Parts: sequence; C-alpha cells; structure tokens
Amino acid sequence: MRPTAKSTGATNKTTSKLSTYRAKRDPQKTPEPMGSKKVTARKARANNTFVIQEHHARALHWDFRLEHGGVLVSWALPKGLPIDPKVNHLAVHTEDHPLDYAKFQGSIPRGEYGGGDVTIWDHGTYDCEKWRDDEVKVVLRGTKASGRYVLFPTKGKNWMIHRMGPVATDYEKMPAQIKPMLAEAGELPRVSDDWAVEFKWDGVRAMVYVEGGRVRARTRNDNDLVATFPELRDIGLFLGSRSAILDGEIVALDGAGRPNFGVLSHRLHLTSKSSIAKLATSTPANFLAFDLLYLEGKSLLQLSYDERRQLLESLELQGDTFTTPPFVTDRKASELLDIARERGLEGLVMKKRDGVYSPGQRNGQWIKVKNFRTQEVVIGGWTEGKGARSGSLGALLLGVPAKDGLSYVGKVGTGFSADARTEMLESLTPLAQQKTPFLNRLSPVDTNLAHFVHPTLVGEVQFAEWTADGRLRQPSWRGQRPDKSAKDVIREP
Repeated sequence: MRPTAKSTGATNKTTSKLSTYRAKRDPQKTPEPMGSKKVTARKARANNTFVIQEHHARALHWDFRLEHGGVLVSWALPKGLPIDPKVNHLAVHTEDHPLDYAKFQGSIPRGEYGGGDVTIWDHGTYDCEKWRDDEVKVVLRGTKASGRYVLFPTKGKNWMIHRMGPVATDYEKMPAQIKPMLAEAGELPRVSDDWAVEFKWDGVRAMVYVEGGRVRARTRNDNDLVATFPELRDIGLFLGSRSAILDGEIVALDGAGRPNFGVLSHRLHLTSKSSIAKLATSTPANFLAFDLLYLEGKSLLQLSYDERRQLLESLELQGDTFTTPPFVTDRKASELLDIARERGLEGLVMKKRDGVYSPGQRNGQWIKVKNFRTQEVVIGGWTEGKGARSGSLGALLLGVPAKDGLSYVGKVGTGFSADARTEMLESLTPLAQQKTPFLNRLSPVDTNLAHFVHPTLVGEVQFAEWTADGRLRQPSWRGQRPDKSAKDVIREP
C-alpha cells in the first residue's frame, strides 16, 4: 500500500493499517513489537520521527521508516540513503510498521519473515514538505542522516529515493580505483621506533572497496576478485553501512595455518561457480587487511601509517574469513623475522610510521625483507616433457622485462603439480607465436625444443641466486600470477 493521505489518516485506523504487518508475524516466535495502543496514541501527536535500521536479513539492507498517521510508513533501501544527488537509490515500499518498532533492536529468528539481526543505524525527527500518492518530500534531522530527500514511485512496490541539494562539503566520493603502494627490496633498518613491521604474506594483493554492504575487490592489474573469492562478501556484511577501502592480502592457509600459494594459484584459475563454491567451503581464503585508505566519505591517503592503522583497528575486523594482522615496531623486527622463518613465511614488510600512502609507488617508505628469494617472471615459451611427461609441459622459458624487450633469465621445470602443468599448458596454447619474444639467445637445444608464446602471462619462482650471466639458479615454480601484469614485473635485486 502506498503512503497516501487516506492510508495514513486518523489514529483510530491504526489497527487496520497494521493488519498486513501482523499477518506476516507470529508474536510467539519473534521479539518484534506488535503495536501498542498506548504508544500509538501518545506518539501520534508528534508525528514527525524517523528511524533507519540496519537489517542483516537474507540480503543486507536498511529500513527507512517515517512516522505518519500513527504508524511507521516503511521502505527497504538495498544500498542505504544516497549521498550523491546524482545517484538515486532503490526504495522498496513495505508494509506499515507500529510506532514502537522505532526502538526495536534485536534478532528475528531465522526462518521467520525478515529473519536476521536488526540495529538502529540512525534516528531523529523530520519536517514534511510534501506527502501524496506520487511524492514524499522530507527534511531529515538525525545524527548521521540529515538533509532533504524525496521518494517517488516507479513500478509496483519499487520507489526511488533522491537526495536534494549539494553533497556535504566535507564528503569525498569513494574513488573508483586506488593503485596499491609497493615495497622495495631491502634489509632490516637500524634499531629504532621509526618503522612498523608486519609479516609479508604469501598471497594475492587486493584492494577491497565496501559501500552499502556491497564489495568490490580488484588485483594490482584491476582484475575482479569477488567472483573467485566470494568469501570477500563477508566483509561487506560485517561493515554494513560503513564505507571503506581496505588494502590487504588474500591468502589460503594450510593445515598448519601457513599461507599456501599453490592452493591460491589454483583458485585463481577456476571459472566454475560450483567448483569455487566448493573450495570456498572446504578451504576458505582469508583476507588480511593491513591498511585503510578511505572511511565514511573521507580519504585517508595523506594520513600517516600510525593514523591509518589506528582507524583500521577501530573497525575491529575479525571474522571467519577476514582479520587485521598484528604489527610491531622495528625494535622487535629481528624477533619477528625469526618467527617468520619458523613458520615458513616469506619475510617482513617495514613501513615508515609517519609515511603517507603513495598509490602505485615504490619510494622507500615500504621495504620488504625476505627469508627466501622469489622473482616474478614473464612466460615467453615452454618445452615439452620427456619420458612419462612426453607431450605435456616440461619446463617454462622465463623472462624479465628489460629496456628494449624481454630478457631471458632461464627455465623452470620443478615445483609443478600434475594439475598445474595441465592448467599452464591450457593457458599457453592460445598464446602461441613463431618468433621468440626474448632479446637474448637461448641455447640451441632450448631453441629447437621451444614453443614460443606471446609474453603476457606472469608467474613466480623461488630460486637460490642470480648467476653472473643473469640467469636464475635453481628456480622452482611457485604458481601463476594472473593478478600481475607483465609490464609491472621488475628484477628483484
């Protein structure tokens, strides 16, 4: 029923207005109020309160309720109130609610109508400028929600809600994309308190954008991650109405709680929704949030690491599939490095505590200290296996971008599982080309056996050292890196 003048009339009609509401609820099964006559009679005189409730039902949404004619006329807002006048939000008109629902917070049992947790997001009073069949215009005066809004119907129960007037002067629109800040390879600095020290996680870097309970997640080369890691949606449900941009790492943990990049690399190649859903249940990925770049309409890029970290920890991110990992000052860096070695972790990342966030830059403000050497590589070709592996992938021919092209740095034939060899060959076959992509010559044997490919795929190897002629010594395959672009690969010192 639309909020017309007739449908929101005198107080003695309240009972009939709430008939739909009561028909959908069993007072023996839900703690929701059924409508007190005493509250209705007392409140109807003011007739200008509003409440917005955050409702974690089957789908997260916000319930927008305006007191009118002895009831709360209600709309469900899937994305919450719009902040930008250029963007309207859907408002689904629902049944009238009793006035005492304005104070309701609690859990509606699962299986009941609207089952889920309800909390009050904001409340206050409003001025009504217009109320008719095809338009409701109000000025909200709440703690979080303020300003002029208009609601208008579109089709059936669907309405739209529009913010009138300018965006608040202190509001900054969430950026569509922020490039992650990068770390330079280095060693532990001298002992001081100038640096924050974190573990270096062996995973996929992810920028996570949360707005209206919905999540976008992008890799360094701007690939979508939510389809591959649906667990990331849990962060949106946790943050609810809070808008934020998080910088962090997606990791897959083994039975000992250590990151396993092989498992993660396999997930990155899956396209079947059923296979992804199965792995998300059996071996869920975890998002480790180590930085906060935007919060509630404010960019945090120019704040220091300490200030950003304090705000990040205030979010209390802690769930089955996400958390905020700890850090120490560099007075304890060597101790943390020993722990990283014991746990088989890649190493540490040192971050200047007074440093701002510099998107896409390596400027010495972040330093990575590794326990073992790894190198991102561009795949320029492959050779067939021998014996039992005849006809399948034997080794990959690797390169690192140089000034005038791709510099050959060796080949890798170890570290592959049988599935990884098959997946790698399936990825390489469509990229076949006749000409070598490498600047320098391969050995005659490798040249004769090589199948060259267009150099777009990126992988990662672990190795012992660089040889005098610029080759990787004892490389072992760690996994493909579809989250990285070939142009972003650099030779690690």
